[in-house]
Amino acid sequence: MSQFLKNLRALLIDLDGVLWVGNQALPGGGAFFSFLNARNIPYVLVSNNATRRAAFIVKHAGELGITVSPNQVLTSADATPRWLRAKMPHVKRVFVIGEAALRNALSDVEIELARENVDAVVIGLDRAITYEKLKRATLEIRRGAKFIATNTDRTLPTEEGLTPGAGSLVAALIAATDVQPIVIGKPGRPMFDLALEITKTAPHETAMLGDRLDTDIDGAADVGLKTIMVLTGVSTRAEAEQNRVKPDLIVQDLPTLVRVWAESL
Repeated sequence: MSQFLKNLRALLIDLDGVLWVGNQALPGGGAFFSFLNARNIPYVLVSNNATRRAAFIVKHAGELGITVSPNQVLTSADATPRWLRAKMPHVKRVFVIGEAALRNALSDVEIELARENVDAVVIGLDRAITYEKLKRATLEIRRGAKFIATNTDRTLPTEEGLTPGAGSLVAALIAATDVQPIVIGKPGRPMFDLALEITKTAPHETAMLGDRLDTDIDGAADVGLKTIMVLTGVSTRAEAEQNRVKPDLIVQDLPTLVRVWAESL
């Protein structure tokens, strides 16, 4: 089962539920990155969290003993404006449901934030969500604005347990508009394509390491990546066995992955 590890040339790595949960580091992160760096295996930390940008992830990782650089991090807050600029350059004005990270990332590429007559509605996790925001987004989408979701994660793992994620808000807009969004983050293809541009590797020689079947595993498999699932986050082994996509490898945690990978070389 682990023989494919010998041929891996790069790794995409989820954060919540893989490297940490909230502010609590999960075991083996430092040794895991030492293993990758020693073997010159490029990697990108890919997160659906649209409330954080690369600089925050670098700082947070450092506080937990993991050293990465900003060009090794891709959050959906940064991926969304990058994709819009490349694929939908006509989008100049957007209405945003989201927090400062997403708003600032869009502003940084000179996309105007507005409330009416926008080209697109962009939605991420917003912990200050109101009915008025949902109403404004609904009216704009029904008027013809594109519907862009940073991600559709229904829940977010925290130290308190699973809490509502951006997908919960996206679901409300789908119900109100009868429109399906373009999804940037996992399992949407844009996040994987942008990450592969960073690693400069092909899908078949790259693996996605994650804890969620519906985003990390299913999305990666759909674009041709190998998949590695850890059991330190949301999905369970029993769920994986029933899933339409079976992970190429399931490990208990990062120390187990390092051991299995080392044995395969």
